[in-house]
Amino acid sequence: MKEMNNDIQENEELYEHYRFVAAEGQEPLRVDKFLMNFIENATRNKIQQAAKAGSVLVNDVVVKSNHKVKPNDVVRVVLSHPPHENLLVAEDIPIDIVYEDDDVMVVNKPAGMVVHPGHGNYSGTLVNGLIHHIENLPKNSNERPGLVHRIDKDTSGLLVVAKTEFAMAHLSKQFFDKSTERVYYALVWGYIEEDEGTITGHIGRSLKNRLQMDVFPDGEFGKPAVTHFKVLERLTYVTLVECRLETGRTHQIRAHFKHIGHTLFNDERYGGDQILKGTTFTKYKQFVDNCFKVLPRQALHAKTLGFIHPTTGESMQFNSEVPQDIQQCLEKWRTYSENSKNIE
Repeated sequence: MKEMNNDIQENEELYEHYRFVAAEGQEPLRVDKFLMNFIENATRNKIQQAAKAGSVLVNDVVVKSNHKVKPNDVVRVVLSHPPHENLLVAEDIPIDIVYEDDDVMVVNKPAGMVVHPGHGNYSGTLVNGLIHHIENLPKNSNERPGLVHRIDKDTSGLLVVAKTEFAMAHLSKQFFDKSTERVYYALVWGYIEEDEGTITGHIGRSLKNRLQMDVFPDGEFGKPAVTHFKVLERLTYVTLVECRLETGRTHQIRAHFKHIGHTLFNDERYGGDQILKGTTFTKYKQFVDNCFKVLPRQALHAKTLGFIHPTTGESMQFNSEVPQDIQQCLEKWRTYSENSKNIE
């Protein structure tokens, strides 16, 4: 085993494609099943073939498919070719540039666009477009050009991009220090009674579904997360809220609102694409289905972004329009709410 491990480390032609650290609460689980939970679109057969070829390592030791993963184990998949996301190709993709100077760029990302290449999305991403638009973008700690932060594929809205190494370091520190301003609009299931509030709770990868993030109130797992919200509009069975992020965890708003019983409208990954509130009438079901068709994604938009300019020290704030799909969905709910009041 040890000799094989040394060969792996000395062979410079092997590239790390995946690296996962098992959670504190990980119960012993076969490594092939563990990796299936983590890697989107992976089949068990492919993972078993990789293990057979000596490409699956636990704590830097090559293991077989039936090896049991335990808490804090480091599980890696190494292959003889670089990950696709490292082979970045510049693509002439239209980018909605809200602001640009020598140091920074602020873009308005449409829903459906992936921010950076990754498993299953190797082209057509924002990064592919950015490296076509700007040469020699600095890389962040994950080797991703220009990116200081990211938003999910099906979330629309504002992102800041660093064009120089200094801007990357300066902006990254602002995000780390929680001094940036990030305001999102979200349409959530249910009637939120309080006018404003704060959701807290550590966010980490779900122990049941590795494609979801979960909230761990006792702080045993995950990282601290804080979301402040204010109700903008109550529309019978859904509520439009403004969310201010104090932290920026993966899926923070999506996980936090599901945790308090108000899953984002049409958020497929978190179960919001089901009718979670309302009546059993067939007409109501048809109405909600029409809303889903108008807004075929989670109802989340990064509306406002504020930060200190790395070079000038100026306080900058950018706002974006709520996109057409969310607007149309809101109009439908407004009409429904008005009609409901009239019936009452």
